[in-house]
This record gives sequence, C-alpha cells and structure tokens, in this order.
Amino acid sequence: MKTPDHQTWNPTSWQTRPAQQQPVYRDSVALADAVAKLSRLPPIVVSWEVERLREELAAAQRGERFLLQGGDCAESFDDCESGTITKRLKILLQMSLVLTHGLKKPVIRVGRMGGQYAKPRSADTETRDGVTLPSYRGDIVNRGEFTPEAREPDPQLLLRGYERAALTINFVRALIDGGFADLHHPEYWDLGFVGHSPFKAKYERIVASVADGLEFFETISAKEVHQALRAEFYASHEALVLHYEQAQTRFIPRQNRWYNLSTHMPWIGMRTAQLDGAHVEYCRGIANPVGVKIGAAMDAAWLQRLVTTLNPQNIPGKLAFIHRYGAKDIESALPKAIQAVRATGHSVLWICDPMHGNTETSQSGLKTRRFENILRELEFASSIHQSLGSHLGGVHVELTGEDVTECTGGARGLADLDLQRAYKSSVDPRLNYEQSLELSLMLSERLRAPRRGE
Repeated sequence: MKTPDHQTWNPTSWQTRPAQQQPVYRDSVALADAVAKLSRLPPIVVSWEVERLREELAAAQRGERFLLQGGDCAESFDDCESGTITKRLKILLQMSLVLTHGLKKPVIRVGRMGGQYAKPRSADTETRDGVTLPSYRGDIVNRGEFTPEAREPDPQLLLRGYERAALTINFVRALIDGGFADLHHPEYWDLGFVGHSPFKAKYERIVASVADGLEFFETISAKEVHQALRAEFYASHEALVLHYEQAQTRFIPRQNRWYNLSTHMPWIGMRTAQLDGAHVEYCRGIANPVGVKIGAAMDAAWLQRLVTTLNPQNIPGKLAFIHRYGAKDIESALPKAIQAVRATGHSVLWICDPMHGNTETSQSGLKTRRFENILRELEFASSIHQSLGSHLGGVHVELTGEDVTECTGGARGLADLDLQRAYKSSVDPRLNYEQSLELSLMLSERLRAPRRGE
C-alpha cells in the first residue's frame, strides 16, 4: 500500500480546504499550544492494530466476516468511569455473540467510543428566551450549560478529550486482556436482564450452545481453542474536529504511511463529506480504514469521486460506505449507490446505519426512533444487497448498555409517553440494552445463510 504524495498531502493540508462543522477558537495562540502538546503525547492506538482491522474489514467486504459497530451517539467526559464503560462493552459483546452464533461467521467488534466527543450541529447557534449563544458541539469543543462562558470553544478540551479517550481504551484493553471477553465464559457479560425480558431465556440458550461447542471441540482435539478465547475490540469515532485528528496523525517509517493513531477507524459524517472539503482531504492521506456516511442526497458522481479519492488503489478493507437512508428511502436509493460504486470498478465495505435516517420528533417534543423502522431498514438493506449480488458487511448503531427510554417500540412496546421516564441522551436517541439485544437476535435470524436442505 502506497502513501499519498508527501508533496500534496500532510496532516495539516486540510487547512487549505473549506472546513465544515469546525469550532471557532478566538485564541489562536491557545489553540496552537494545545495542538502542539497533543501532538507530543503517546498515540492511543498503534499501526499494527489498524492494519489488523483493515484485514478483517477486507474479509467482511468479501462476505466472510460481519462488522458490528456501535456505541453512544456522543460520549461525555463524565462517561469515563468503569461502570459505564463496562456496560457498553458488555452489550456489544452480547450482540456480537448472538450474531456470531446466528450468522456462523466471525464478528468484528468496533465501538463508537474512546473519542466520540464531538457532534455536528444543524445550526452554529442556539437561541433561548431571546439569548443566542454558540451551539453545544460536544465535550471536546465546549460545555453544555447555556452560558456564554460554557459555550465558548476551549482548546484545552482537546487535551481533556485525549485523556478521557486514552483512559477509556486502556480500561477496555485491560478488561479484554484479563479475560473479560473470554468466549468460554460469556455468562460473565450478563447485564442483569429483568425477569420479564422475553430475550433472557433465548440469550441463555445461545450462551449454553457456545459453551458446549467450545467444550466439545476442546475435548476431541485435546487442546484449547486459542483463537476463540478472546474477542478483539477496536475503537472508532467521527473524525470531526480536525485539529484533534491532525495532532494524533503520525508517520510510521517502517510502514511508510501516515496513520491517525487516535482511533482505529475514523469516519466522515454526511454533513462533512464534500469532495473539496477539509474532511475528505484529511482522510485521503491516512492509512486507516475510513468510513463515510452516505445518504439519498448524494448522487452517483459524488459517490464515485469519494471512492476514487479516498481509496484510489482499491485496497480491500480501506473504505466503507455507511448508508443511512431511512426505511422510507432505502429501496430507491441503495440500488443506485451500489450500481454507482460498481461502475468505478472498485469495491467498498457496505454497512447499514438504520438509526439516523429514521429520526423523528415525538408528541412530547423529544427526538426518537421507532424500533420497527430500524429493523425494517436493516431488512431492506439485506435483501437489496443480496438481490444485486452484493454483501451487507456490517451494521452501525447508536446504543447504550443502560435501561434508557429513548427509542420507541421493541418487545416491551415503549410508546411516546414512556420516553420521559429515562431519556438521558443530550444529542440523539439510542437503543437501550434490551432493544439492542432484540435487534441482534432478529438480525441474526434474517441474515443467516440458509443451511443445507432449507
């Protein structure tokens, strides 16, 4: 794999392009100082982890693996505590176990965590009672309180974000290295499901089946299944605040490539995917696998230019298109996107984000998403890819390991009136732990390959 021409790309070359969704820092000296300090700190991930993920994503692109990418819509610095991190890891492990069991293929686990501290906003300002202030853009940019001091973008928060991300990833690594994700003991991942959950018994049967399978194989082979002992885990976040990404971008001489070492898999949001924009310019130069959120407003020419700009050498596992059309538009939009990419002669990893295109406002005024629409979009995605000879290689969901009430529907039948009971998100509504497990169970049934004789 070649690196981009060093004369036309470097980690700061994005600054020559129009940059959307960037905070405006009044103190340029303070910003330069924070970026300089951040660039001297140790990387959060390392290049060989990034390369290993790219190889696994290449397998998913061929239909040999499946990607589960999930986590909070936006992390907060307060979330950097052991209980919250453990719950997030547990639900992702549970979902991946269900998917592995149902799909009969390895699942790649990528968390929206350890850096998902910024969110794009539809407006630069927010007005309350006649007072207008900058919008809250996430803990890495400013603070949520509606005061002039809190809403002022603060460069020091870039450093705080790095610290929280490093602590989060370090704790996840410690849990996994300590055997937390050992497939011999998936019962340790229990989230304390309430007795009325209709999925408790089904999940326990899957756990027993996996444990029995491992025990049987080890009995007849007289050795442990070392490859199945632990679940690998990778981190991802939207590469939104480019000063942060720039500062953690390093040239690795032995690889002869630039890497963003703040995360394994950065992605570009749909609002910042302009072909002449700063985010595409930045991401074209890094060796990390990169995702791009795509929607119905992006025509064939746009998608094709993204493919040839971000992955000109057609490297397997390098580029993922995360489609987020919504249940109402996916049938008309997704086939056009697949055909547009196919016309370039290149391949991408196709991932379905069934969340963002299905956001609506409830009667109470809270943003929500209906579980049935989320599942419907996934079903449409699977059938469309299959009918066109393509592979749905993964799913990208916003979820939490907590018992929140932010999305309606699911087996417990949450309605609009239930949302106020435990609505905690400051940005987008998330699936709670029970809805997340239900989604993985239903998805594994719908996506599994037909068995012989079926």
